Amino acid sequence: MNHDNQARIAFFDTKPYDKISFESENLSFGFQISFFESKLTRQTASLAAGFNVVCAFVNDTLDSDVLEILKSQGIKLIALRCAGYNNVDLKKAYRNIHVVRVPAYSPYAVAEHAAALMLTLNRKTHKAYNRTRDNNFSINGFLGFDMHGKTAGIIGTGKIGQKLISILKGFGMSILAYDKFPAQKLEIELGFRYTSLEEIYKNSDIITLHCPLNSETHHLVNESTISSMKKGVMLINTSRGGLIDTKALLKNLKTGKIGSAGLDVYEEESDYFFEDFSSQILDDDVLARLLTFPNVLITSHQAFFTKEALSNIAQTSLNNIQDFFQKDELPNEICYKCEADSCLKKSQGKCF
Repeated sequence: MNHDNQARIAFFDTKPYDKISFESENLSFGFQISFFESKLTRQTASLAAGFNVVCAFVNDTLDSDVLEILKSQGIKLIALRCAGYNNVDLKKAYRNIHVVRVPAYSPYAVAEHAAALMLTLNRKTHKAYNRTRDNNFSINGFLGFDMHGKTAGIIGTGKIGQKLISILKGFGMSILAYDKFPAQKLEIELGFRYTSLEEIYKNSDIITLHCPLNSETHHLVNESTISSMKKGVMLINTSRGGLIDTKALLKNLKTGKIGSAGLDVYEEESDYFFEDFSSQILDDDVLARLLTFPNVLITSHQAFFTKEALSNIAQTSLNNIQDFFQKDELPNEICYKCEADSCLKKSQGKCF
């Protein structure tokens, strides 16, 4: 690798909590970090001039054009402060700019949030909170179901999926799971059964998504797959919005085929999530429509948002940068050559 040995980091899409967590962790590293509130786009990429590292998040744009600009400005490393990387043109980055990520920050945070979405949708605690504040103590419309004895379908058994399996087993649920690269020993350790997607769709009372977004998983939940699900199924997504065809979701919420949906992510979230639009009218008709459904609970990509996760994200991101500049090591590099998950699963993202 040919690069300076001093990291100069352009930090995009900065929120107050980002700055606090990274400045705290950076006391142990001493890197030069400049925080920009702007998201990384073709228009803002020029802000990275004079730096050699870009620290980016889930809604930053890292397409071919942006990567070309960054390369021309001397950017050697893109440090994603997240696990997902579907916003990166890995083909363009390959052999041009190294891309590292945070593969695990707090699987407990996301798994617990997924469970919170399930419990809230089932027992309507969010509605009860609003009702009692109006001195209305009726429980009409709040009927739920025992999660004990029901079947949950977990799509993706990485660290987050595994933690959620343990949580749902604690409720006494039966667990079916699917993973492209199943770890068979987990079945006995955690007490679930690997099966096909078809069986998960057919037999699950709750389906929860914990897989990456790529060409194979884009619109994994669509009109066809929804048609094979149980009537009234609960659908949970804390991974990436593009896993669900939102228009198909809307249609099947209207018919009752999908009984409820808990979404921490949304296909077109980049223009809205993490921002305050409380004084404006949403111009995204699909999102606006979703928000009108009484059986839909949307949170703004906050599943990761715990003190422990923020600390781990900052520490791992800065460790990734230090490894690059001081050790010429990239243990958390994302590899285009091996096409995403096969490489990430088998060799932790480093194969070249």
